[in-house]
Amino acid sequence: MNKSDLVGSVAEELGCSRVAAARSVEAVLGSIAKGIESSGSVTISGFGSFSRRHRSGRMVRNPSTGEPNQVAPSVSVGFRPGIRLRKLVNH
Repeated sequence: MNKSDLVGSVAEELGCSRVAAARSVEAVLGSIAKGIESSGSVTISGFGSFSRRHRSGRMVRNPSTGEPNQVAPSVSVGFRPGIRLRKLVNH
């Protein structure tokens, strides 16, 4: 499912237009992003939690030349599914 499919599904579920559903989806995704940015994590009960993950810098090797290369530290977003979502997916 991609974002367009999600908007269509929300529009059908709520019985509203695709434009209204797209605004709703954008609002939810934007709120999650702002929450991660400000507090470092967002937890949605029964669904899961999004959190900021810090990766330290490290040395790696180019597989074709064997040359060592330094990878800079970075920040990414991790997701940990909630119990209900895990049960639904594993069923």
